[in-house]
Amino acid sequence: MIEHYPFKNTPLPYGYDALEPYIDTKTMHLHFDRHLQTYINNLNATLKNCPSLQGMSIEQLIKVSYRLPEALCTSVSRNAGGVFNHRFYFEGMTPFVGQRPKITLAHEIEKYFCSMDSFKQKFKAAALSVFGSGYAWLVCDKRYNLCIVTTQNQETTLNCGLCPILAIDVWEHAYYLKHYNERVSYIEDWFNVVGWMIAEDRFISCKKGNWL
Repeated sequence: MIEHYPFKNTPLPYGYDALEPYIDTKTMHLHFDRHLQTYINNLNATLKNCPSLQGMSIEQLIKVSYRLPEALCTSVSRNAGGVFNHRFYFEGMTPFVGQRPKITLAHEIEKYFCSMDSFKQKFKAAALSVFGSGYAWLVCDKRYNLCIVTTQNQETTLNCGLCPILAIDVWEHAYYLKHYNERVSYIEDWFNVVGWMIAEDRFISCKKGNWL
């Protein structure tokens, strides 16, 4: 069933404390229960008087947002993007610490980035390069090439012909309570809880043409 208005905050796929000590419990509560919930509430408020949009999924709303009147476009794109990006980020982590990419994705990472260590360095550099708030992504283009991109604020990769595989949220609220202003230490901790099995499934889905 495709989710549509009114949107609800679906449960985390693990406990709030499951990513300790890398992502702390208090941050998970604040990030998931308050920040994500605010985007959901704002999106529902925006769609309340827009019946023509109420049957659309989050992904559909993002893809049509640029065709909407300016004020509506801004609210829909920011809030639907906030919901999509946060869910993608939370669902891409796992309490099973130290996972490695499975064969298919590992082979592609080595093909495009030479090695896993090289990929991590390039991904970390991209995440550190985001000025202010945003995300770093591992994505697949329409020719199934892997690349690393960044987005500002709650922009997504969905309107760029890029299929997302992995994302890290580098808004300060994602790490400030534990890591303060040390974004680099947050990124290094995050690598411990990356859900590589999930990333593998996403990559295979991209290759099948199942664009989000």
